[in-house]
Amino acid sequence: MRKKVVAMMMAAALVVSTAACGSSGSSSSSKSESNTGSQAAATSEVANKDKPLVWFNRQPSNSSTGELDKTALNFNKDTYYVGFDANQGAEVQGQMVKDYIEKNIDKIDRNGDGVIGYVLAIGDIGHNDSIARTRGVRKALGTGVEKDGEINSAPTGTNTDGKAAEVQDAELEVNGKKYVVRELASQEMKNSAGATWDAATAGNAIGTWSSSFGDSIDVVVSNNDGMGMSMFNAWSKDNKVPTFGYDANSDAVAAIAEGYGGTVSQHADVQAYLTLRVLRNALDGVDVDTGIGTADEAGNVLSEDVYKYSEEERSYYALNAAVTADNYKDFTDSTVVWKPVSNQLDSSKHPTKKVWLNIYNASDNFLSSTYQPLLQNYDDLLNLDVEYIGGDGQTESNVTNRLGNPSQYDAFAINMVKTDNAASYTAILNQ
Repeated sequence: MRKKVVAMMMAAALVVSTAACGSSGSSSSSKSESNTGSQAAATSEVANKDKPLVWFNRQPSNSSTGELDKTALNFNKDTYYVGFDANQGAEVQGQMVKDYIEKNIDKIDRNGDGVIGYVLAIGDIGHNDSIARTRGVRKALGTGVEKDGEINSAPTGTNTDGKAAEVQDAELEVNGKKYVVRELASQEMKNSAGATWDAATAGNAIGTWSSSFGDSIDVVVSNNDGMGMSMFNAWSKDNKVPTFGYDANSDAVAAIAEGYGGTVSQHADVQAYLTLRVLRNALDGVDVDTGIGTADEAGNVLSEDVYKYSEEERSYYALNAAVTADNYKDFTDSTVVWKPVSNQLDSSKHPTKKVWLNIYNASDNFLSSTYQPLLQNYDDLLNLDVEYIGGDGQTESNVTNRLGNPSQYDAFAINMVKTDNAASYTAILNQ
């Protein structure tokens, strides 16, 4: 069973605070180095450019090539990224879909034509996580084609004849019988206002696809649960077509009992903890590994099977797990904190600090219904006064305009609209 503990929930509304500034410190740029001798300083004495900064959920990178933005990741000695292992998670999702097809081969080919047809909802063609998930599914099913040394992650549009350049037909042999696996269609789920990962767009897309392809659709795959559940509720649930998502949102996990094929837990409970913990450590002037790989005085510590750290990338990554009909009951509440890091810090040793944190899109299903509630559980445990800012998911200025006075905060946690736009935030802190 998954080890969990219920922590008291704070209200999900945005917090508006004018609390007095606290103090800030520094941490080592390396997980293995200790700087226990560094001293915290009053916020008024720390320049904004030197305050702890965590990028989370959207890793600073080139949206076309995926190349990491090392300038943003090394903005100062207390800058890190927190996310999850996208490639490992992509492999988990792809293998989950393949395993389901093989296990249910006798009934999955709905029209009996020997072709296992699937449709794919792509979240954001310029987002590293979306790219990885698309590649993971195509790799596992054998439909991927190589482009520039990587599996092509571009949408196919419509591919009923199997001739699209972005993918290829694959062959799958189960129980001595051979089947063709074909990506019938895929598209980026971007609405008219420019917001990506859009659930409503996915719901409309499955309506169009089902009208065009009918019972040729045997499997529905989505880059996330928000889009996956929209398609499931709009069409695939009634038509008993297995739908696979990503994020292990509570509604998606519950829907597995109703035919949702499966999802992937990216250990949001561990990610949310890491997002705030690295800030707490920097503010306390202790080794960044405290309460992560090394137990703190309250007993908080993470095991190596739930996260990994890349010193070169200055990034912490939570690891992923498949959530299927076999284990979904262990994941029914996605907002419960991870038990090994659920111990309250002593406020006399870890005084309250002020953190500015934004969610790129207040309507994003995963971030609003899973990630932010978890953050709000952990901020109390870590004695952090967090101001939560919800963006519109479309423009960076909708968020940056609300970082008008960074001097009143001790640290920052940033979730960009686009992975290319780190400079929009660091420019403010450099002023």
